[in-house]
Amino acid sequence: MNYLKGKTFVWGAFLIGSFSVVYFGAPSFTDIEYDAAIQNEKIEQNIKIDENKKEKEPEFVVTHVETPKAVKGIYMTACVAATPSFRNKLVSLVDETELNSLVIDIKDYSGTISFKTDNPILREINGGGCRMADMKEFIGLLHEKGIYVIGRITVFQDPYFTKKRPDLAVKKESDKTLVWKDYKGISFIDAGAREFWDYIVELSKESYLIGFDELNYDYLRFPSDGDMYDIFYPFSEEVVVADPFFGKAKVIRDFSKYLYDELAGSDAVLSADLFGMSMTNSDDLNIGQVLEYLAPYFDYIAPMVYPSHYPRGFIGYQDVNKYPYEIVKFSMDKGVERLLAASSTPNKLRPWLQDNDYPVPYTPEMVRAQIQATYDAGLNSWMLWDAANTYTRGALMEE
Repeated sequence: MNYLKGKTFVWGAFLIGSFSVVYFGAPSFTDIEYDAAIQNEKIEQNIKIDENKKEKEPEFVVTHVETPKAVKGIYMTACVAATPSFRNKLVSLVDETELNSLVIDIKDYSGTISFKTDNPILREINGGGCRMADMKEFIGLLHEKGIYVIGRITVFQDPYFTKKRPDLAVKKESDKTLVWKDYKGISFIDAGAREFWDYIVELSKESYLIGFDELNYDYLRFPSDGDMYDIFYPFSEEVVVADPFFGKAKVIRDFSKYLYDELAGSDAVLSADLFGMSMTNSDDLNIGQVLEYLAPYFDYIAPMVYPSHYPRGFIGYQDVNKYPYEIVKFSMDKGVERLLAASSTPNKLRPWLQDNDYPVPYTPEMVRAQIQATYDAGLNSWMLWDAANTYTRGALMEE
């Protein structure tokens, strides 16, 4: 916090000679000047005393923590981060276990920016989600504890921004004046809208400046679960139509390169969340995610290899939820194989693992099995996902 030093003006009075005045009635102008001078001298002395006594509040200095050799993290929503009693429980969990990192929402599924900012490009983005009044200070506290802080930015899923700028949104093919929505009623920005790219870059720069060590990009993709027969991309349509197999992947790749180039001047670490099956599929899953296209532009790739998200019969398992180790191990083995073939380092992979009760209760053994599968694939880092932020302590090693 910067302080402006106030200037104090001293009014002096010059007394010429020595004299005594006996005056009945109103005081003379000379008397008034003299009294004012004495009074102002006292005020000036008191100000100086107060300034000497006053302790200067130290200026808040933003720091960053170096990326741990092995990141072991959990996710924290903006709502939890804005609730001291809840967030403190998660900080204690990190303090007392093998965890060393926290992933906190910067921009969540609603499009809300979770911290206050004076940045003119960002301050008008007032979605209906949760916000923190003390994000910078909270990050500073985490840094004092040596906790690595990752900021999560949902990119192209942004229902608030589509309301603000419907011209940049994915539209309906049947009526290109209408904004397309998925089955949950959520709208998306067209991934090819370069004006929105600049908004994400600005948000990224601002987030790093307030202390986030790493910027993690989620929903780095085209929509996936709505009426895909009635969808139109006003900025990407030409590329998608010209290359129906990898056109979307090219758009996402171009955005990723732009992001990488624009943030090259900072020391921010960049990571991207991908669908788990992007490790095993050679196509772009019809959402634009191809591992080899994105790996050059991110320090880390975080595949969401939640066993519950794999289809029945995946690699022969009819009930995928019974095989958390096997699902994660197979997926990460394939990812490692592909990065090696692309002459990239396998430890660029840092999977999101499941720690939530969908669609079955997750035991400590099931969570730990995924962690072990990650290690057995030759990797050393992982993050646990639970949208409710209630993590299985029994799955974690005590510090």
